[in-house]
Amino acid sequence: MDHFSSIPISHLAEEDRPREKLLLKGKSSLTDAELIAILIGSGTRSMSAVDLSKHILRSVNNDLSVLARLTVKDLQKFKGIGEAKAIAIVSALELGRRRKEHDPQKKNKIQSSGDVYHLMKAELMDETVEYFYAVLLNRQNQVIRKQLISQGGSSATVVDPKVVFKQAMDHFASAVILVHNHPSGQLKPSEQDLRLTRRLVEAGKSLELPVIDHVIFTDVGYFSFSDEGLI
Repeated sequence: MDHFSSIPISHLAEEDRPREKLLLKGKSSLTDAELIAILIGSGTRSMSAVDLSKHILRSVNNDLSVLARLTVKDLQKFKGIGEAKAIAIVSALELGRRRKEHDPQKKNKIQSSGDVYHLMKAELMDETVEYFYAVLLNRQNQVIRKQLISQGGSSATVVDPKVVFKQAMDHFASAVILVHNHPSGQLKPSEQDLRLTRRLVEAGKSLELPVIDHVIFTDVGYFSFSDEGLI
């Protein structure tokens, strides 16, 4: 088995250490060896964790699918890999395998106000109090999430614009659709609805995070500010 003399990770420049590199540059910047090095934590006296990881990868021709077939005992044959480190590697690769078994859920794409109405039925149909949601969209107008902003009584709910846009930015949204329900069944927006919408639209413009619609939901239909030319 080859032996390598290299500088321990702890002696490298901070940006070159795998953990710090992940934090500074993101997980995609790390090599397979650096990711494995984070799992095992340390190498041997003559080999850093990164070099030990490279050595393990070379033994499987740098093929992660082959590495995933190694058992705990197989991995323990490498000097510096004890049971705990071997278990960490096997567990990480098993998680990766399980992830592949589950196809990503197809995201709903919003192409009309009707799509928004159908999207929100599960949350708002038959409700007797008012709820205010922000539907967060990506650049393809696909739904990232339906975010409850506030809830109130049977006729009104208080909405803080800071909460709306913090949620949007935290989830890296590219656009926002506002949705709230009128338990009374009244489709026409109130003066408060109009003022709030204008305020949120202006705030969105300043943040380059556009509010592209505000939908009032009732059990028998909906009102779209965009369809009516109010946004």
